Amino acid sequence: MAFVVAATWKAKDGEEGRVEETIRTMTPLSRAEEGNLFYQAQVNPEDPRTFFLYEQYVDEAAYEAHKATPHFQEHVFGYIIEYLEERSVKTYTTIDV
Repeated sequence: MAFVVAATWKAKDGEEGRVEETIRTMTPLSRAEEGNLFYQAQVNPEDPRTFFLYEQYVDEAAYEAHKATPHFQEHVFGYIIEYLEERSVKTYTTIDV
């Protein structure tokens, strides 16, 4: 079983480049985390201000550790959040078959 995070970020008007740059910074740092299984961002081709981040972690504790990392604190809470019009985060667990 994995812990899944589905986050949607909508950039404020004109800030989509700044948001994409932050995602490009965060992606390799997040993928390198010990508890990270998968981390991939997408952009909506019909609305380039809307980004979808799909993440998988070994468990919820690994996700909480991700949010506590210096790079998350600096780039997300300390920077990009002010350039977002909307931000939603939903969590799931995988169904193992």
